[in-house]
Amino acid sequence: MCLAIPGEVLDVSGEDELQRRGRVRFGEVIREVSLAYVPDAAPGEYVIVHVGFAIGRIDRTEAERVFSYLSSIEANMAEDGL
Repeated sequence: MCLAIPGEVLDVSGEDELQRRGRVRFGEVIREVSLAYVPDAAPGEYVIVHVGFAIGRIDRTEAERVFSYLSSIEANMAEDGL
């Protein structure tokens, strides 16, 4: 099973399409990821990231729905002492 997480592109670097990288925010965590598979991704947009590679774009509404779902899972786990 694979898991991809949405994140907001903060900035982009790299001239070559294959070398493009971006700083992406996942809630309070910021990581640098490869944008080679979504070379037209721009700051302010949301991407789906799997193992350090943005593999697609997602709209803000859908990203926020995923964030809400993940928060509810975290809250339920905390209630269960996990």
